[in-house]
Amino acid sequence: MAVTDHDTTASVDDVRARAAARGINAISGIEVTAVEDGRDVHVLGYFLNPADEALGTFLAGQRAARLTRVLAIGERLASLGMPVDLASWVADSGQSARSIGRPQVARAMVERGYVANTNQAFDRWLGRDCPAFVARSGPSPERVVAEIHRAGGLASLAHPGRTNIDARIPALAHAGLDAIEVYHSDHDAEAVARYRAMARDLALLMTGGSDFHGDPGHGVRPGTATLPDEEWQRLHAARHRHAVT
Repeated sequence: MAVTDHDTTASVDDVRARAAARGINAISGIEVTAVEDGRDVHVLGYFLNPADEALGTFLAGQRAARLTRVLAIGERLASLGMPVDLASWVADSGQSARSIGRPQVARAMVERGYVANTNQAFDRWLGRDCPAFVARSGPSPERVVAEIHRAGGLASLAHPGRTNIDARIPALAHAGLDAIEVYHSDHDAEAVARYRAMARDLALLMTGGSDFHGDPGHGVRPGTATLPDEEWQRLHAARHRHAVT
C-alpha cells in the first residue's frame, strides 16, 4: 500500500511504521499537482526518496502556491456570505510539511453548516466554474514527471477518466510517464478496459487506488479500487528504473 498525499511526503515514515506494525508493506508515495491550460493534472509518484533535497524544495513551492490559492478561495467565500475559519489549517501548513487545499476548505464549510458534506461543497461552490473556484498556477505535467524521476520514483498519471486527458497521454508517455492509474474508484469497467488497452499499447505500467481523502463524506473507503497482483508485480519489478546512484 501507499498513501499519496498531495504535494507532500510528510506522512511517509509514519505510514510505513504503522503499516509494518500490522504486517503490511508500505511504499513511498505522493500525488503532485501539475497545471495545464488552467486545469489540474495529478501525477502520482511511487518508490521515490521522500528525503530527496531537490524534491523537498520543489514541493515547498507547491505548498506555498496551494496556500495562496486557499486564502483567495477563503476571500471569495467570505464575499459570498460564507466566511470560514481556515486559521488552524493555515497555521499547521506553515509549521509542518503538510499540504492545505480545497478539501480542507470543504470541511470548514461543512463545520459551519453551509453544506451537508464535502461533495456538496465541491459540486456547488469549489469545483471548476463554481462561484468560489480560483484557478491554479503550477508546473507542467512533464516537469512533474521529471521531478519524480529525479527523486528516484515512478510517475503515474492519476485518474485519467476524471480529467478528460486521453489525447495527451501518448505525448506524456513519450516524455517519460511510467504508468497510468487504470484502476480508480471513478473508473467503471469500460474505463478500466480502455486504459488497460492504452497502457499496453504505449508500453506503460498500471497503478490503482481508491482516492480516499480521509473523509467519509467523500464517498469512498481505502481499498475501494486496488491493483491486480500481476500488475503490482510488474510495477514492483520496475521500482529501480529511475534510482539515483
